[in-house]
Amino acid sequence: MVTKAANIQEVKCPVTGMLQLIGGKWKPIILYCLRSETRRFGEISARIPILSRKVLTEQLKELERDGLVIREQFNEIPPRVEYTLTELGKSLTPVLNEMEKWGMENIIAKR
Repeated sequence: MVTKAANIQEVKCPVTGMLQLIGGKWKPIILYCLRSETRRFGEISARIPILSRKVLTEQLKELERDGLVIREQFNEIPPRVEYTLTELGKSLTPVLNEMEKWGMENIIAKR
């Protein structure tokens, strides 16, 4: 199986490589949600209510596979799963903060 990480190493454009990792409708929003703290699955789901639980699960699995998110499962009753950004994921925080700033200035403020 060829992983996404292997494909990214072949990319010559840095923006293309980044978008292969975090591109799509939901991954940047999930990363934005996790940028400041560890969150449980239900917390992420509640913060992005229009995202189905199935799609959230798929996106989190991809983010984990690509080394941006750590999934930690606790053997408790009821079961608890937490998601945290890896160091690679945390390195996106300045980018996500700039996206937030741009959105506030150019979309939210103009309503």
